[in-house]
Amino acid sequence: MRHIERIILAMGVSAAFLAAQTDPPGRAGRLNYINGPVSFQPAGVNEWVDATINRPLTTGDHIWVGEGGHAEIHVGSTALRLSSNTAFQFLNLDDQTAQIQLSEGTLTARVRNFGRNQNFEIDTPSMAFTVLGPGEYRIGADPNSQTTTITVRVGEGEVTGGGQTFPVHAREQAIVTGGDQITYDVESAPGPDAWDRWSTSRDLREDRSASARYVSREMTGYEDLDQYGQWSNEAGYGQVWRPTRVAAGWSPYHDGHWVWIAPWGWTWVDDQPWGYAPSHYGRWASFRGGWGWVPGPRYVTPYYAPAVVGWVGGGGGGSGFSLSFSFGNAAAVGWFPLGPRDPYIPSYDSSRGYFNRVNNTNTTINNTTINNYYNVSRNPNNTVSNVQYVNRNVPNAVIAVPQNTFANGRPVAQNLRVVPASQLATARFAAAPAIAPQQASVLGPRAGARSGAPPASAFGRPIVARTAPPPPPVAFARQQAALAQNPGRPLAPAAIQQMRQSAPAPMSPVRVVNMTQVQRVQPAVGAGPQGARQGTSVPGVAAQPNPRSPNVAQRPSGAQRPNAVPPAAASSRPGAPQPDNTARPNSSRPTPTDRPPGAQPSNARQQDAPPPSVAQRPSVFPPPAANGRPSAPPPNRQQRSEGAPAQPPQEQPRPQPQRAQAERPRPESQAQAAPVESKPQPRKPDKKQKSDEKPGGN
Repeated sequence: MRHIERIILAMGVSAAFLAAQTDPPGRAGRLNYINGPVSFQPAGVNEWVDATINRPLTTGDHIWVGEGGHAEIHVGSTALRLSSNTAFQFLNLDDQTAQIQLSEGTLTARVRNFGRNQNFEIDTPSMAFTVLGPGEYRIGADPNSQTTTITVRVGEGEVTGGGQTFPVHAREQAIVTGGDQITYDVESAPGPDAWDRWSTSRDLREDRSASARYVSREMTGYEDLDQYGQWSNEAGYGQVWRPTRVAAGWSPYHDGHWVWIAPWGWTWVDDQPWGYAPSHYGRWASFRGGWGWVPGPRYVTPYYAPAVVGWVGGGGGGSGFSLSFSFGNAAAVGWFPLGPRDPYIPSYDSSRGYFNRVNNTNTTINNTTINNYYNVSRNPNNTVSNVQYVNRNVPNAVIAVPQNTFANGRPVAQNLRVVPASQLATARFAAAPAIAPQQASVLGPRAGARSGAPPASAFGRPIVARTAPPPPPVAFARQQAALAQNPGRPLAPAAIQQMRQSAPAPMSPVRVVNMTQVQRVQPAVGAGPQGARQGTSVPGVAAQPNPRSPNVAQRPSGAQRPNAVPPAAASSRPGAPQPDNTARPNSSRPTPTDRPPGAQPSNARQQDAPPPSVAQRPSVFPPPAANGRPSAPPPNRQQRSEGAPAQPPQEQPRPQPQRAQAERPRPESQAQAAPVESKPQPRKPDKKQKSDEKPGGN
């Protein structure tokens, strides 16, 4: 790999090109909330298992939410909430793209930050919906009527399907019916129902998170730190988070299991509700007989790592590499948390730039030291030398399990041992254990157990996509022989591509739109069904460029739009902007699949007063509570055993938006969202406002 890199760089090819060929994504999704029946199918396998919290999600992973259930997924600061009878898949998830397949059911997306080059797309059997900025979006797909309903509370998006593409603005709802040809209505959005109010209560929980003062909001899982620990200032480290609900003698990476997730390889899944962020970002340090988690710099987007640990034992590698324990004849594999300034050394192929970023976005470390480790610390058998790990000699820090417990994804706490210091004195360390994965390694501890698999048709329907997704993942069964040849190391992208070419995957159900034959239209809001009727040809007019920031002057004003009436209720929370949007008539068309079971939508209309100007409006998402801690945080009901309610909680109706008298502002004026890695400006919280806020829901 390093030899190839030197040749390419010598030829003048950019390092960015090289990185695109070798580096895994710097982010992953997290399944962080489960209530009711939720099933999971990892990429590359056909078996369904019961889902577990904190499972990292990536391209090709499927989620099915059964009758009466709901779930929540986070990708950085973006929250994705799935209602009952919802079929969800990540068609693509990398640093710039989140492309989702919604075959049926309801998805609410709260997009907090939206970078300049981000692509966020939701594909259904009727159309593709592209998010154009921060906001709140609800998409419901009804496969029986081949209808998709898009509700934009805040933000702006674009529908593409049936040879046409058209915008959906804040406080509007688009109802799209058909496949190759579509009809659509664009109307004012109805008032919030029980599902919307539950989603808003989850948003409030994040908005008021005290941990956002100390870490980037793009650190997936930060919002669960508040309820289970506390922050303190430690000399030499800055702000440190300590868990407060752990047993005596506990150490990090103690309660959970290991799974195999491509393209990263061996990945830790923590059982603790708070365990995602401290397992995949930052570093751990020992303080006064306990452990504290030290995050990286606050004003950068941290890079995801499968587990921030050092390895010892686990397979071959020469004298001093194996561990001997009282596990009978079974070999052991051990690990320990990396400390501040320790380098993380990936077991997978990566560029020098990736190696730098995955380290210096998660800890304070000298770049010269990083470069030295990238050049000399690894060798072909994964062993690591010349690294003085700070936690290797901390009591209870290095733990081990039998290799069969490890490889089969079983809970490690049931069969672990603390590695004695006498063995560590002579042991060598590794970038990964030399253990080849099995299918149970991919499925996790519930492999083989019966689960609520979706109906056969749930993921088999053709899907409309505006962006071509990557090819489907290569089946894990086809990879196993190659993985066994170099155990512990994921296959390189070139090897995966060779497997694809040798045995092409079955035809994808995704129908990618040819954008050169798409007509851009401006729908008449409230004018009834529009678009191509059955038997009517669609003109093959090339689409105009898709601007991320449409010009206000290009849009018709409220006086020019037909049937203008006072706007319907919009999603509102403390600090959320009320977009300067022209009123739309309320929709009377039913959307049976676009609400949780048993919930009746609230379509009450209220008269509105003129809103403040754009400059006077507060920011989209308010800062945490003024005292630095959330006020009585709601209970976390991420595990079924905690008895989460089968239905979203009922909340008081949200305040209604105010009517605008001027033209609608650009998306940037609705929410000034800088690229994800930009440094936010500090703001002084309004003490009076904070004292009046109360957390809502679960």
